Amino acid sequence: MGALSDEVLVEIAAYFRVLAEPMRLKILQVLMEGEQSVGEVIAETGGNQANISKHLHILWQAGILQRRTVGTSVRYMVVDPVVFEICQVVYDYLVRQMAVKSNLRASLLPMSK
Repeated sequence: MGALSDEVLVEIAAYFRVLAEPMRLKILQVLMEGEQSVGEVIAETGGNQANISKHLHILWQAGILQRRTVGTSVRYMVVDPVVFEICQVVYDYLVRQMAVKSNLRASLLPMSK
């Protein structure tokens, strides 16, 4: 990644702010399985209607989700699966960090006799 303009950096930060909410990540996890109705997302996440609708709207506005109306139901799907790759990279990083911290803690423990 070369030098990025301030405008691009602002957009990157905005994208990460959208992902920096546990319920939105939970919703994305549900949508990994494919297109879901709002009701299905609510059932899978355990959230309430107003909260899930708000988060779906934010993800849609950010361009992460696409929605379509089928009868009286609104269905959501992930537009670009790169969001899952981003989450996987962060997850892998966290697992490595936890392993390093765990090894460090183990090396600091007093030796038992």
